[in-house]
Amino acid sequence: MQKYPLLTHAGRGDVVAWRHGRPVTVAAFLADVRRLARALPAGGHVFNACADRYRFTVALAAALVSGKASLLPPSHSAETVRQMKQFAPDVFCIVDKPSAMDLPIVMYEDEEQPPQPDAEDEAGEVPLVPADQILAYAFTSGSTGAPVAHRKTWGQMVLAVRAEAAVLALPRDAGPANFVASVPPQHMYGIESSVLLTLQSGAALSSAHPFYPADVCSALAEVPRPRVLVTTPVHLRTLLLAGIDMPDVDLVLSATAPLSPELAVAAEAAFGAPLQEIYGATETGQIASRRSTQTREWSLMPGIALSRRDERFFANGGHVDPDTPLADLLELLPGGRFLLLGRIGDLVNIAGKRNSLAYLNHQLLGIEGVVDGVFFMPAIEAPDAATRLCAFAVAPRMTAAAVKGALRERIDAVFMPRPLVLVPELPRDRNGKITRATLDALIDRHLHAGHAGEEAQHEA
Repeated sequence: MQKYPLLTHAGRGDVVAWRHGRPVTVAAFLADVRRLARALPAGGHVFNACADRYRFTVALAAALVSGKASLLPPSHSAETVRQMKQFAPDVFCIVDKPSAMDLPIVMYEDEEQPPQPDAEDEAGEVPLVPADQILAYAFTSGSTGAPVAHRKTWGQMVLAVRAEAAVLALPRDAGPANFVASVPPQHMYGIESSVLLTLQSGAALSSAHPFYPADVCSALAEVPRPRVLVTTPVHLRTLLLAGIDMPDVDLVLSATAPLSPELAVAAEAAFGAPLQEIYGATETGQIASRRSTQTREWSLMPGIALSRRDERFFANGGHVDPDTPLADLLELLPGGRFLLLGRIGDLVNIAGKRNSLAYLNHQLLGIEGVVDGVFFMPAIEAPDAATRLCAFAVAPRMTAAAVKGALRERIDAVFMPRPLVLVPELPRDRNGKITRATLDALIDRHLHAGHAGEEAQHEA
């Protein structure tokens, strides 16, 4: 049976993490993992809710070496907890702050003194884990609203992040890379690119989970170079709009949505570093990358292949097994390359004209003064029962009329949103995403408040 090590650092004195500006060595990390593993209850499934990225990583590793699978649901809501209990009745939760979750709770508490390696740590080898052992179940929303579990084995995840390390050419001239991430470790992109990638490439992670621009800059300043920033298009845009000085960064990673060429160029200029985009999904994990300022084309990671059956595209090979359908429309190119055309269901057809929500979002965000915004096709009917797009925009110094006037110069009139509602902020999650259910609830609230009716009259 093939086995892979928990981490690949060369020595026990190597740095595996940074906490509040202080290094954590491999020996100390392994001591933490073994200490927590001994304290875990008998249940075979772990809801890892630790906010501190180092604690999350220790808890993930402790569960793995104990033969337990971690659950990675999309939220920590009461309904999600209920669904996790249905999926795995023996589930318990590891937290690093008080929690009201309706689950058996294990509190992760740091020792008052830094952990001292015990005899087992000094004499034993880095744990080797069977490739077929389940590391985690990642969940997506099914067509009925019930979560769909996607099993991730240790071998699959190791192969995925090793392929990522190979194509990214991580900076090493001044030593191993140090990763700071604005995405949560519970997210598929977060666990791959801010946790497992560091463990399998001899790098180090920052325990911080910064969200606001000043916090991101502080977290970067706390780790030495070379630095890698793991982030999203929404976070990148917010960082650039903040207009604050950025610490030197050696590589920027972005995922969860395609970057516009303009944002990619601006980000590379601001950080003085190359920016690489990662393409993937919860179902497949990461499968492709691109240097966004140099090409629109995505290049597949080693071992991955794409195929087309009717109108659907499938990924297979490498760490993707079995063949897995993608939720996107692609244009396949020679040499393991492709163009991303949009998501299935992202295309809209109004009055015989077709467009994509991604393109419309790009045009809305391109208006000077618009800080954030999103188009969508509501599931509910508008008052006149016409098929109409809606949009929300964050534009503190603009009126709705001004935003619409600028938008008319960018898009065909049939795609103008009715209504376009200005809001103080959009309810994005920490990955920068907005769920369809959130948008439906938001427009429903504005419709009942009468705002949409007023907008429709202005647009008529």
